[in-house]
Amino acid sequence: MSEVAIIDRSEWGARAPRGREYVSWDARTEFIVHHSAGPTTQTVRSIQDFHLDGRGWSDIGYNLLVDDDGNAYEGRGWLVVGAHAVGHNRSGIGVCYIGENNPTPAAMVTIRALYDEACERAGRRLSAKGHGDVNETSCPGGELHDWVHDGMPTNGLGGDNDMSLINLTKGAGPDTGEREHVIALQSMIVKAGRRDALGDAGVDGRYGDATAEGLRLCRADVGSEAKEGWGDRVSGHAYSQLHQAVMRQEIREVLAEMGGSGGGSAEVPQDLTVRSLTAQRISVG
Repeated sequence: MSEVAIIDRSEWGARAPRGREYVSWDARTEFIVHHSAGPTTQTVRSIQDFHLDGRGWSDIGYNLLVDDDGNAYEGRGWLVVGAHAVGHNRSGIGVCYIGENNPTPAAMVTIRALYDEACERAGRRLSAKGHGDVNETSCPGGELHDWVHDGMPTNGLGGDNDMSLINLTKGAGPDTGEREHVIALQSMIVKAGRRDALGDAGVDGRYGDATAEGLRLCRADVGSEAKEGWGDRVSGHAYSQLHQAVMRQEIREVLAEMGGSGGGSAEVPQDLTVRSLTAQRISVG
């Protein structure tokens, strides 16, 4: 199974839960989308602190969370009973977009990738819902609610930009009318620091063996198992991981500008984002 790279609790500095109750995949029938209704600069830890100290709950309420960079974070986890939707915490996996009703395409792709993985893990299709479908609330906002009810599509998100890469497959190029799409894919591979994988042809608009290998390596760079053939199609999971690889390369560049050791080869902590590093740079600049 192609898993989404998820930043685990230890990496974002989670506090220990006061208690946990588990369910089996047989009990999971719903995938419920939320938003945090706060700024996109919120950290997962700040949300957990509010739920523990402000709400008096045993832990962060959500099972998983997603930020604007397309990063996925472990909340309570796949099979821990949540505190996100009254009457649906055992049956529903609660996934929260960190922000308020204005998700980036990258965030939407990751949410969809998490849904696909949940269905794979459950062995059946789960019912996708917004929080407002199960409780009387405006969460997750009109835009996310409509997207969920449209089937959480990823094809063509953002119009003609790189989001049209979803479902692009090896063999695409000028002959299939997808040259510009392949160029966008190859450009992302370059931005992720894998220019060498493309070989002498470079960004040529042809999705061949070199491009497939470049995509596979980008997925491996963010923790994917990245088996042979995992670069032959841009699935939702693959796009999410490619986007994360680009973000991590940008973080390396920001670290270098801030005087971090190691330059482009510096190890990047999983919980760092370009936004958080930029804020640090501004605060000390």
